[in-house]
Amino acid sequence: MEVQASISLSDFESLFKDNYATLCKFAVNYLKDPDAAEEVVQSLFVKIWEKRTEIEVQVSKRAYLFSAVRNACINQLKHIKIREEYKEVNERDRAEEVVASHDAYQATELAEKIQVAIEGMPAGRREVFCLSRYEGLKYKEIAERLKISIKTVENQMGSAMKQLRSELAEFLVLFIIYLWYN
Repeated sequence: MEVQASISLSDFESLFKDNYATLCKFAVNYLKDPDAAEEVVQSLFVKIWEKRTEIEVQVSKRAYLFSAVRNACINQLKHIKIREEYKEVNERDRAEEVVASHDAYQATELAEKIQVAIEGMPAGRREVFCLSRYEGLKYKEIAERLKISIKTVENQMGSAMKQLRSELAEFLVLFIIYLWYN
């Protein structure tokens, strides 16, 4: 067991020259990136030099260096993982915002086109459609209210749906969802 109170410049240079290349290869095994490995090893030597008067090595210098590099690499990998997770969450959030914005725009545009299409229907067809879709009346209730046959209600609804499908073809999927939930 060796305890070092202070490292001289010549000892530091010797320590660096004897271990730098080996420590870089060791760090590459963890980080898989030679540049990042060199950065970790260089940072370690900078810290050693800066704290040369405070460092007490309780094991061999070589064991201390390898342990310090291993710990620095593990910390670097944790940092990379956290950064990647943050990046993924941030990208997912931005994508969801874009989709939500686009969906809101499409929903508004669809609502406007549906309104225009409904207003373009003949009066009787429009009235039957609105009573069914907006007031939730059954065909029988519509027939009784308007004093027409259930068959006429069915025909008017069929014609209304055909007209809407035709005029809203580009929004067909959204239109079907709209009809389902309204």
